[in-house]
Amino acid sequence: MAQAIPLRTADGDGESRPTWRDRLALLDLVPDLGDNIGSREWWRGLATLTLLCGAAIATFPGIRPLEAHGTPVLGAADFNEARAQMIVPLAYGGDTGRHMAATDAVRPLAQTPERPQIELTATLGAGDSFARLLERSGVGSADAAALASQVSGAVPLADIAPGTRIDLILGRRAARTMPRPVEALAMRARFDLRIEMERIDGRLVMRRIPIAVDATPLRIRGRVGDSLYRSARAAGASPESIQSYLRVIGRQISVGSDIRASDEFDIIVDHRRAETGESETGKLLYAGLVRGGKPKLSMIEWTVDGRTQWFEASGVGQQSSGGVGRPTNGRITSTFGMRRHPILGYKRMHSGVDFGGGYGAPIYAVSDGLVTIAGRTGGFGNYVKLSHGAGLGTGYGHMSRIAVRPGQHVSRGQVIGYIGSTGLSTGPHLHFEVYRNGVAVNPMSVSFVTRAQLEGKALADFRARIRQLTSVVPGAAMNAAPVRPAEGPKLGSLADVATKRAGGL
Repeated sequence: MAQAIPLRTADGDGESRPTWRDRLALLDLVPDLGDNIGSREWWRGLATLTLLCGAAIATFPGIRPLEAHGTPVLGAADFNEARAQMIVPLAYGGDTGRHMAATDAVRPLAQTPERPQIELTATLGAGDSFARLLERSGVGSADAAALASQVSGAVPLADIAPGTRIDLILGRRAARTMPRPVEALAMRARFDLRIEMERIDGRLVMRRIPIAVDATPLRIRGRVGDSLYRSARAAGASPESIQSYLRVIGRQISVGSDIRASDEFDIIVDHRRAETGESETGKLLYAGLVRGGKPKLSMIEWTVDGRTQWFEASGVGQQSSGGVGRPTNGRITSTFGMRRHPILGYKRMHSGVDFGGGYGAPIYAVSDGLVTIAGRTGGFGNYVKLSHGAGLGTGYGHMSRIAVRPGQHVSRGQVIGYIGSTGLSTGPHLHFEVYRNGVAVNPMSVSFVTRAQLEGKALADFRARIRQLTSVVPGAAMNAAPVRPAEGPKLGSLADVATKRAGGL
């Protein structure tokens, strides 16, 4: 109100003059230091600011921790008494109990005492031998060789898989310089066999413990959906099994375009499950594809004439196709067509292709086939003719030596002879011909397409195997293996052996 309605006092002339209240109200104690720099008001504001800051610093009480009720300090005697009853982790450098100096009753040991027995577990590595593993574990070389020989009577040492754990108990030795004797040994020698050995009356007695194994194949079926791989993995198939399955069916159909989302995959793999609970999965046995409830593709692996390949349900094997391969490594010296014969001296049809090469260089079959001719044949000299089926045949002339006989089945890439210069020839080379229905054609224009075909008893056995595999119920291999009746222990486990050894000390 004093600012809104100023109060003034009258002087002798009748005029009012400002009182001290008016002057105080008009005084600006906090001027803007950014305005009218250097004026009297500015200097007065700077002095006021300095005074206020100085007063704040002078009256600052400071920062110090709050004092609380302190823990009573233990005296030296009380602290030692408490420490004697403490449990302080040694990892933090603590100690417990009281220390005292050695007295005359303390005598230094001449040597440290030995443990009466040592229990350890060794693992057989890849490329390792059973005897070397025992020697590294502390067994003498003679005992290790004897143990290896004894174990090999139960199972070939090569059949013991890398990663096998071998539990050992080494007994007391007669002297420090001697190796410890083996008191007991136990290991899973094979998936279906466990071996336990225990020293009884001075000699190691071995016990073979057979383990029942259910060999029902594992069958996995499911709908392809958006991704065959992801669907098969979700159904329980391993990545290795799926990759093998895709490789097999990929030889018959296009995996990317011929498989529909509504199709069903059918995978059967070798599977074994032990009564002890372990299981292992082997190779792919059957690859199938179902469309509309009917099998579109059924394939299993089959061996014919010593060669193993995948056959479909009709008994037809996988297709092998491609241009005629080179029957030898030499370069082409003469092509198919009319030419002047180097010996006869006149033009005549050259019904094949000549390959140069050193004397004795190998000659290979360009495809699977049956040897129909193998011997001396006119101007061809030493000559071999192969029949590849479907009216196709190949001939190989001027050989120095023949490596096959008539009636023999040969495989693609197999050596059938060696380059020479027999017959009408001016130097070592191979004369190579291709026949279609008995007529020579240009070898460079022919592509072989071969398929293995099962017939007779082989076809019947093949189809019986397919029926056997496809009769397996999906997931049946995951059922619990039949439990063999428990057999009373003879040697006991290593824990039993260790208990008996400890009790006899």
